[in-house]
Amino acid sequence: MSKIYYKSPEEIELIRESSLLVSKTLAEVAKVIGPGVTTKKLNDLAETFIKDHGAIPAFLNYNGFPYSLCISPNEQVVHGFPGDYVIQEGDLISVDCGVIKNDFFGDSAYTFSIGEIDSERQKLVEVTQECLKLAIEKAVVGSRIGDVGFAVQAYAEANGFGVVRELVGHGVGVKLHEKPEVPNYGKRGSGIKLEEGMVIAIEPMINAGTAGVKFWSDGWTVTSKDNKPSAHFEHTVAVKKGNADVLSTFSFIEEVLKKKSK
Repeated sequence: MSKIYYKSPEEIELIRESSLLVSKTLAEVAKVIGPGVTTKKLNDLAETFIKDHGAIPAFLNYNGFPYSLCISPNEQVVHGFPGDYVIQEGDLISVDCGVIKNDFFGDSAYTFSIGEIDSERQKLVEVTQECLKLAIEKAVVGSRIGDVGFAVQAYAEANGFGVVRELVGHGVGVKLHEKPEVPNYGKRGSGIKLEEGMVIAIEPMINAGTAGVKFWSDGWTVTSKDNKPSAHFEHTVAVKKGNADVLSTFSFIEEVLKKKSK
């Protein structure tokens, strides 16, 4: 799909339905994630939950990706393979999920803090979430793609963190990855103009240290070049006048985590 696909209000509602199922799947992950759990267990649980809700895991077999979730611990930035890794206290675990329901895609990611994390990781998680919030504020009619990227870059770099450049957000809805690309860096007032009907996945990928990354020989896994931790948060967002319409939500996840912490 080389040109931007503008969605009708009806199509946006179907994308919302898919995105909310992603959010609920991540909340199911939140229920069991913790020390001693393997990342493969989280993948299998999510796959079953998605299928039980009449949907298809969007990542499974996408360009040969063999799992339903991307699970990326600590220095892994994105696209990590679920497997035998046993989650430990102090880990940061990024979980990225996509579904197809009624032929429309939803996409969202959340970085889980496992137990007590150190202050650097705590700051990284908070800054990355704030980057996402600031970027969403720019996803309105009349803004430009550069405004979205600038919002992420300015805040992350002001806090001393590295902004990954090799991987970007994207249009989403009819396909998992559509035009336009949504970088996490940019110049204010540059790039294409955002218009009603555009649906984009905004996904800051922020490293505690350098912005540089390494690509693994598996063709998927990406880690920070200096092996410092990375954080990743993502929402599917419809561009609107005045305020962006966030189609996915973290509220289900936060509700679960709140209950677990009591």
